[in-house]
Amino acid sequence: MPTVDASIPVLLPSSSIPRPPSHPHLEWTPKRYLSDPQPPPMDDARVLEQEMAAARQLQDGKAVKKTRPRRTVDFNAGMGRWNLLRKHRPNSTYVPSMRPAPPFIADLLPPIAYPGNSSTSLCTKFIHTSTNKIRCPVNVVTWTPEGRRVLTGSTSGEFTLWNGLTFNFETILQAHDSAVRAFQFTHSGSFLASADQNGIIKYFQPNMNNLTAWAGHREAIRGLSFSPDDRRFATASDDSTIRIWSFEESREESVLTGHGWDVKCVEWHPSKGLLVSGGKDNQIKFWDPRTGAVLSTLHQHKNTIQGLAWSPNGNLVASASRDQTVRVFDIRAMKEFRVLRGHKKEVCSVTWHPVHPILVSGGSEGAVLHWDLGGPEPTTSQPITQPRATLSQAHDSNIWSMAFHPMGHLFVTASNDHTTRFWSRERPGDATSVFSGGGEKPPEIIDMSGQDDEDDAMVPGFSYGGTNKWWGKEEDPVGLGDSSYSQRAPLSGDDPMGSDDFIPGFGSADNFGGSSAVAPKQSGPLPGQEEMWTADSRSESRGEEWGNRRGGWTGRGRGYNPNGPRRGRY
Repeated sequence: MPTVDASIPVLLPSSSIPRPPSHPHLEWTPKRYLSDPQPPPMDDARVLEQEMAAARQLQDGKAVKKTRPRRTVDFNAGMGRWNLLRKHRPNSTYVPSMRPAPPFIADLLPPIAYPGNSSTSLCTKFIHTSTNKIRCPVNVVTWTPEGRRVLTGSTSGEFTLWNGLTFNFETILQAHDSAVRAFQFTHSGSFLASADQNGIIKYFQPNMNNLTAWAGHREAIRGLSFSPDDRRFATASDDSTIRIWSFEESREESVLTGHGWDVKCVEWHPSKGLLVSGGKDNQIKFWDPRTGAVLSTLHQHKNTIQGLAWSPNGNLVASASRDQTVRVFDIRAMKEFRVLRGHKKEVCSVTWHPVHPILVSGGSEGAVLHWDLGGPEPTTSQPITQPRATLSQAHDSNIWSMAFHPMGHLFVTASNDHTTRFWSRERPGDATSVFSGGGEKPPEIIDMSGQDDEDDAMVPGFSYGGTNKWWGKEEDPVGLGDSSYSQRAPLSGDDPMGSDDFIPGFGSADNFGGSSAVAPKQSGPLPGQEEMWTADSRSESRGEEWGNRRGGWTGRGRGYNPNGPRRGRY
């Protein structure tokens, strides 16, 4: 028992000063449970089953794969505990304080329980990488309305459904004949509208049953957004127009013209009759969807606007541009609210957290930056807002799309490196966490177990085993349909015969118009979506090279035919 130094003045009442026990022999000391808790023993039957499976693999001549348990992360974000606490807490603002120790992970509540603490919404802990069997860039990603699954749309025209709890593959559907460029669920969650590279718009039910399809634009559709009442939706296209459609009738209501070049994104205000669009002419325009008039135009960016996102309350709109900046505008005063500089290359996508004032942006260098806009505005002495968290090697290439779980505790990113990756919040007292606010987060080893792919360990920011090689160059503004850059090269190593995707007679070096079977080394960044998957290469390869590769979905959600031709480009 500690003793009080007589030289220190005593400011506490005498009753609170510790004193040695008057009866030492009566002091209690524990006699049982002196050791730390031990993990439960392994089930003998399960161990025997694993040994038998490994023996069968050895007999078949296959390498034994190490079985790793799948990690279930942030199960429902503590919603049950939060609902119980709301009934029994002493006052409406009471929340148990978090403590930095692993036992308190069970007490972690959903982000909505911490309205004043944005740190609980920084999804910087890597969970899982999900990759299709046949790899191709993933262009769009979203959570299903109930938050149980993740839907991705790829350049091959496929919809892939991933489990939102265990992050494994559920189903795949050949939804479009060309690259999926945009999709969105209605606010009611009853329907999904999607658009592709050829300007085709389709409706789907949540069970992925295709309802209708029609040609909406002459060129690629880059953005799609529903009105707050789901009666209408807007599409933005490379034909420099924005079109407003009646959802129920699939009828065009109006055409908004005013952009001088391709329109890359469009977003409907979450509660008002207001549209915002961004294009290749470096302009952000606000539209009245009733009259089709331009209400205001912003000229702050110096390059193409690649993404827009309204804040949940509708007061702020964030824009991502190829000038390497993210800008936030306050529409109440129609002025620039923040300029966010931190990306080393162009910014490809941007999204808001559903609860806290956190903005997340993804760049073409593969970095994901979290910005906390709830703090004080930057001063004149330090005008640049620093990112709250940085994942500098989240992906190997452009991050085309990102989405938060409706509750805000999980985060998913889709990239040009053919992967979909899941991220969660840091856990209290997590020994493996080395993240610190505003700092760099080093790469971690990825658990590839249980996927539709090889069970290889991989590190974010580094290649899959071999060196990725691309037949391409930096983006050429003159002609995206140049045949010499429209095909995809072998992915693993220098020899195309060693590639997992290589089949003799399908896509070998003679298709590239060159004599060498080796793709040249890529000196610049990975090429854009259009360069790798152009309309010319799709139309030639779909009918001739890839038509009889293997069985597949016979089209637009009508059923699976194991002997039929595989639709779409891989």
